[in-house]
Amino acid sequence: MLRIGLVLLLLVLTTETSSSQSSKFRGSSEEKSSSQEKMILALESAWNQAELHHDAKAASAMMSDNFVSVDHNGNVSDRAEYLAGLKDKSYRPEQISNYDTRVFVYGSTAIVTSAYRTRGKDAGKPFVHSGRFTDTWVNIDGEWRCVASHETWLAK
Repeated sequence: MLRIGLVLLLLVLTTETSSSQSSKFRGSSEEKSSSQEKMILALESAWNQAELHHDAKAASAMMSDNFVSVDHNGNVSDRAEYLAGLKDKSYRPEQISNYDTRVFVYGSTAIVTSAYRTRGKDAGKPFVHSGRFTDTWVNIDGEWRCVASHETWLAK
């Protein structure tokens, strides 16, 4: 009888320890995911700043070599084409605001969905655009790089 009691006690202790370690590992994973999400959000903010200031060098540093973009009209651009468009000073955004932003991290890949509002001037004419975008980020050699972006304008 004493032997059965000891076995049950060991079983309970082992289960509690295992459960405690499991939640510690889950916590670490969640903390890592949370820090990755914060990093991606910071990169999205930096991307907006690069667009506001026509800073192709900053945007380039956040892109993979094989970056691809699909704009609101369905036009597909590679990295060089996107950066050339970013340098075009006839398009002058004055404000870019993201909202309803969500980050989904899957190992070394992160998907961002967000709504946005951009206000500024295009060829001297004022504009306000509202839309949604999806960005795909991949952790390449320890650094997050945007590999793809897709944008859709919302009806006014």
